[in-house]
Amino acid sequence: MHETSYLPDAFLDHIARIMPSHLSMDEFVASCRRPLRRSIRVNTLKISVEAFVERMEARGWQLSPVPWCDTGFWLTRPESESVPLGNTAEHLAGLFYIQEASSMMPVTALFDAAGLDEAEMVLDAAAAPGSKTTQIAALMDNRGMLIANEFSASRIKGLFSNVQRCGVTNVALTHFDARVFGQWLPETFDAILLDAPCSGEGTVRKDEDALRNWSIESINDIAATQKALLESAFHALKPGGVIVYSTCTLSHQENQEVCAHIKARFGDALSFESLAGLFPGAERATTEEGYLHIWPQIYDSEGFFVARLRKHASVPNDIFKPGKLGKFPFSPLSTKEAATLRQEIARDYGVTLRGELYGREGEIWLFPSQVERVIGKIRCDRIGFKLAETFKKGYRLTHEWALAYGDGVSCGVIELDAELAREYMMGRDVRPDGESAKGDVVVRYQGYTLGLGKWVGNRLKNGLPRDLVRDGNLFEV
Repeated sequence: MHETSYLPDAFLDHIARIMPSHLSMDEFVASCRRPLRRSIRVNTLKISVEAFVERMEARGWQLSPVPWCDTGFWLTRPESESVPLGNTAEHLAGLFYIQEASSMMPVTALFDAAGLDEAEMVLDAAAAPGSKTTQIAALMDNRGMLIANEFSASRIKGLFSNVQRCGVTNVALTHFDARVFGQWLPETFDAILLDAPCSGEGTVRKDEDALRNWSIESINDIAATQKALLESAFHALKPGGVIVYSTCTLSHQENQEVCAHIKARFGDALSFESLAGLFPGAERATTEEGYLHIWPQIYDSEGFFVARLRKHASVPNDIFKPGKLGKFPFSPLSTKEAATLRQEIARDYGVTLRGELYGREGEIWLFPSQVERVIGKIRCDRIGFKLAETFKKGYRLTHEWALAYGDGVSCGVIELDAELAREYMMGRDVRPDGESAKGDVVVRYQGYTLGLGKWVGNRLKNGLPRDLVRDGNLFEV
């Protein structure tokens, strides 16, 4: 497919005019027509990089470090492995995320900024499908609050699925045009990632039709949207905070000119910080302004652009307009109820809940610790995750809780071998030899959570949600 990637003549003429003189057009065209190297990012909310590398190298995986992401690797799998990468047990358990290497760079640039060690409020303004959201959550270690916003309704479900699979607990999902954040939540965030919607000129290696409808006119149209999004993000940022603006495109109109616009608009209230020292070799893609303009032939990756600005002072906010919200549908659990639930979970599973407990119609939810900062100010499609459902005789924990906390439980857990784990992932009840108990239990394979089960005598009743059931073999043994 990639041997015939479509590159319009008008696009190539445009690129020839803006490409730095030390780069070759022939190499650019050749790189666009080569398939991308497969790359993944280790999810450190679930497993350390060292443990993941040891585990997968024993399987014959060849992992080459991505220089700009401590948790990123280019991957070559043994030809004998037949399970698609996305259907492997390790992927379904959230141990890694399939992510294009260059798209790991914006989050690295964001958290490389001085003063972000204790960031409490972070915004991912264009979040789906979740690669950067889950990368941010891992760097936050699930602390504070991360708002993951996605404009496209059709992509929200996939975003939530990836957040859940990776054990992210500090996220609130929203569904807006990201221009609302400067209006509704002025000077709220310590850090903002604006991976802006763009013309996608850098993605042709992944999608041969990415440039099928390319035109200068469409680039100019989307650049106007990008400028408005960046202005709004600037208003939503606290003084002293940072924004990383990134795109997967190459044209100056969507990159350098957008940055020039925000500088002209707000002047000395902001400055751009050089990314030349972000990683060894970054200078090869660094512009005079300190941005990273990543041509695909430089690092054998997708084309990308990354810039980081810091806000120094407040500016008049002429777009501020508080949203009108209905009554918040959740109520905090009483101090006694919350303490009892925390104690019971600690007793039964050996883990400590982190966050705020809220209830709604027989459900108990675990919200990020900073949730009160946004209640009454913005409507969230989903905050945190549903922890449990309540019954007359107590409560029952959810699959979401198992994915978020199950890897760390020290009791109330059963380890399955490969054969039984395969049966479990196919939605079947299992009978571990010589095992029997009562109540709910976390089901794990090689130390990592698959879901929940419930003991019925010596049979473990399957608690895997139906949409996660797999028909094939996920386990290479």
